[in-house]
Amino acid sequence: DPKNDERPAAVFFFGGGWNGGTPTQFEPHSRYLAKRGIVAFVADYRVKSRQGTAPNACVADGKSAVRWVRENAEQLGIDPERIAAGGGSAGGHVAAATGICDGLDDPAEKDSKISSKPNALLLFNPVYDNGPDGYGHERVKDWFPQISPAHNITKDDPPTIVFLGSKDPLIPVSTAEKFDADLKKVGVKSEAHVYDGQPHGFFNANRNPDAFFDTVKKMDAFLVGLGWLKGEFDGDTLKSVSQTGTKPKGNARKKKEPKADR
Repeated sequence: DPKNDERPAAVFFFGGGWNGGTPTQFEPHSRYLAKRGIVAFVADYRVKSRQGTAPNACVADGKSAVRWVRENAEQLGIDPERIAAGGGSAGGHVAAATGICDGLDDPAEKDSKISSKPNALLLFNPVYDNGPDGYGHERVKDWFPQISPAHNITKDDPPTIVFLGSKDPLIPVSTAEKFDADLKKVGVKSEAHVYDGQPHGFFNANRNPDAFFDTVKKMDAFLVGLGWLKGEFDGDTLKSVSQTGTKPKGNARKKKEPKADR
């Protein structure tokens, strides 16, 4: 009975430069977490190539997704105080912004009393500095102070784990180091893991199985440290669920049907 079973949840957002991408990107992560007892979602959101939207609409949709999960927590068997947001690249930006940047909500939800702020962040080479020297500044320059996670850090931000390749051409290691230091400076639990020689997108299951395995293992340990998971990392389960073409099982759920742009 879901109403008597309050589990943690995780909502993942795909990468694609706010231009495209597909929710299926984080299905392997979601299938693994579902097997570990977390209710996992792969969320869709508006992007430029399909809906002609700007990055602020991506963030608004991300906040709506987190809010929807919290609003429906009871019927889904979810603990509303243990909802993580995760994502890669621009999806990492969406996730980080839901947890760190105030405002930017869908106008139809701006007066909602249900919080869109997640309780943890799981970020894979995230775009979290949109300042003059950061990624995507030209797309957001008129409102970057509001939408750039790196410029909005406070003591109320969620515990955060970040994965980045040292050869990422879009996100410098120095950005990750500063973000990690700034979170710790205000007392927020933060981990930053830099993978030597790895490029942008290195963490994906279909791109680098070894890196995928290690990043998920560290994500698992992070969630154990928060008290959201119990027991040991299950490598055999991760291998079994990371095979392409497998449909989500267990507690993995999609908020919307995937819409691939390629």
